[in-house]
Amino acid sequence: MRKILTFLLFAGLSINGFAQQKGDFRMRLRATAVIPQESADISVIKGNVDISNTVIPELDFTYFLAKNFSANLILGTTRHEVNAINTALGNVDLGKVWLLPPTLTFAYHMPVSKQVQPYVGAGVNYTIFYGVKNGPAIAETSYKNAFAPAAQLGVDFDITKKLFLNFDVKKLWLSTDATVTTVPSVAGGATVVADTKIDPWLCSFGIGIKL
Repeated sequence: MRKILTFLLFAGLSINGFAQQKGDFRMRLRATAVIPQESADISVIKGNVDISNTVIPELDFTYFLAKNFSANLILGTTRHEVNAINTALGNVDLGKVWLLPPTLTFAYHMPVSKQVQPYVGAGVNYTIFYGVKNGPAIAETSYKNAFAPAAQLGVDFDITKKLFLNFDVKKLWLSTDATVTTVPSVAGGATVVADTKIDPWLCSFGIGIKL
């Protein structure tokens, strides 16, 4: 792996003619699989959490601040089913929630040929939870919006001078505090707090355009 990374770095530095230049602008439209790596510390009833996977459309805007160095704004929204599992009340359907997670990353691009341009980046995410739909035994659910660090690895494959294919993988280290109150007929309307790690992988494939 060290030899591969060294080759990519020196190849990227040597192929100056293929470098992305300051002021270049790109836009990508991708299908993204959102795969949470969830866990939770739940008060009172204990147990864990299960958050569904989903596939969403994602839009990416890339602007080159310097040669081979870009800022990237990633936009999309995703809906997940949430269940508390193995609790003192059994498995509990907590309902559904939408996440709006705009992410800003800064990436270094390492072109290894005119057509193949891998990149690696890191940045920050801010996730907004909205559109909560409670499960049948739940009276109220709230999620705390949160910042999260993000890492990114991807590659562009040119298919024309303007169009390219893109593969991209991102990791977010996202946590939230969820507060859940059951209906009165379930545990007397108990309120529990879940310190929840979502920590999703975002695996994307799509097409881009150089503007």
